[in-house]
Amino acid sequence: MGGSVSCCISPGESPKIHRREVELEECPITTAEDVSEDTGTYLQHISDRELPDELAQEANPSDHPRASTLFLNKSQTDVREKRKSNYLNHMSPGLLTKKYSSCSTIFIDDSTVSQPNLKSTIKCVALAIYYHIKNRDSNRSLDIFDEKKHPLSREKVPDDYSVVDPEHKLIYRFIRTLFSSAQLTAECAIVTLVYLERLLTYAEMDICPCNWKRIVLGAILLASKVWDDQAVWNVDYCQILKDITVEDMNEMERHFLELLQFNINVPASVYAKYYFDLRSLADENNLSFPLEPLSNKRAQKLEAISRLCEDKYKDLSKSAMRRSASVDNMVGMKNSQAVLS
Repeated sequence: MGGSVSCCISPGESPKIHRREVELEECPITTAEDVSEDTGTYLQHISDRELPDELAQEANPSDHPRASTLFLNKSQTDVREKRKSNYLNHMSPGLLTKKYSSCSTIFIDDSTVSQPNLKSTIKCVALAIYYHIKNRDSNRSLDIFDEKKHPLSREKVPDDYSVVDPEHKLIYRFIRTLFSSAQLTAECAIVTLVYLERLLTYAEMDICPCNWKRIVLGAILLASKVWDDQAVWNVDYCQILKDITVEDMNEMERHFLELLQFNINVPASVYAKYYFDLRSLADENNLSFPLEPLSNKRAQKLEAISRLCEDKYKDLSKSAMRRSASVDNMVGMKNSQAVLS
């Protein structure tokens, strides 16, 4: 399955997800009275009955590449406060610790959209979840994700578990433990965030202190099965989280899929949007991706890749010129035939 994802259709018995209601004025329905007699019976086209594109993007940011990600919007409040504080204190955090290239040393970013850096990506995903919890609008949740009703360990759940927001380090350690034990990839972390925001949008709920662990676990579970070639079984997660049962994992996965309406498709454009938005989030919070000095081996590799791309471009240009020449010959032959005739 690795990289290839599919989209299934929710069965009829699945619970219906409440969607954004659109006023009748926004989506008018043509009646028989609006149709003239000479035009005959008029059937409204399906595109006329669909939601406007702007509303669809606003409702489903994890489905549309042009819609802004939820976590980036959630972080803007804190980012503005940090910028204001830095301006008042005449500070520029991260300026002295940032590495810069020079004549003798060139620093390059080892993370790309196709091969993200695992540690930095997990940190960014954890930071995105942190802002989701901190700047949530309300505490809407479901019992299946409540840690009090479905604990992940035998330890007693604190009484204030639903009011104390987790720190970024706690979220990062929880995700890192799962990814390290299950040997998951950085791409899986990005897909996890896509599924998480899709769940919050489709189910109209919030990620909060009482449910964040189980929501993150469900998103990781689903992302690992869709994205990785060798999926981690539910029983394997039970070996990582010793006190959770397979039945609980199966039930949570089933509810997660139903709430997503079995939409597990992640377009490449949406994946790329989340990757670059995570990088923007890292820059705004001085959480830079690691820079490594350019070595001779890496320089030779980059040169080989550049030559390969250049050769491919030359081949494409030659084939385009041949096609253009053949078309010109055809036009010339037709003109000659026309003159002779």
